[in-house]
Amino acid sequence: MLNLPNLLALLRIAMAPLMFWLLVDRDSAIFADIHVTWLDYAAALIFVIASVTDFFDGFIARSWNQITKLGGILDPLADKMLMLAGFLGLVYIHRASPWAVFIILTREFFITGLRIQAAAEGRSVSASLAGKAKTVLQMIAIGFLLMNWPYGNELLWAAVALTLYSGAEYIKGFFD
Repeated sequence: MLNLPNLLALLRIAMAPLMFWLLVDRDSAIFADIHVTWLDYAAALIFVIASVTDFFDGFIARSWNQITKLGGILDPLADKMLMLAGFLGLVYIHRASPWAVFIILTREFFITGLRIQAAAEGRSVSASLAGKAKTVLQMIAIGFLLMNWPYGNELLWAAVALTLYSGAEYIKGFFD
């Protein structure tokens, strides 16, 4: 069922490749007359708008009682696509450590696998506070790195630490 929260998730899915394109095709003829800084600004703006939709789609779904199975699939897919686009684009333009991104993405895929297994068993492994904080810190780190602001790499490594911690919480919750 398409409702406002699901449309916001679909918007986020559409924004992820657009942001990625701005990061990885900087040498394209279409961008020949645009200074690379403006591409950074555009990618950051897209990322911020997409990140805000992440908050609102869940908030609206819960507040308006519009939680759907489709939303349960679209929301995490949109989240992963947005983070994947941001992190891979930042590695491509040499602003993010490939090791940090590898650790974060490996954890994301592993935990997604655990959640699928839990769902197959009729169990739910819900997001913990650390998991939600991890997402926020990853978003802040991506924003700082997109804008090439100071402390972006420090924020990225702090996000790695929180990502690993929240992953351990998910694993513990899965086996409890």
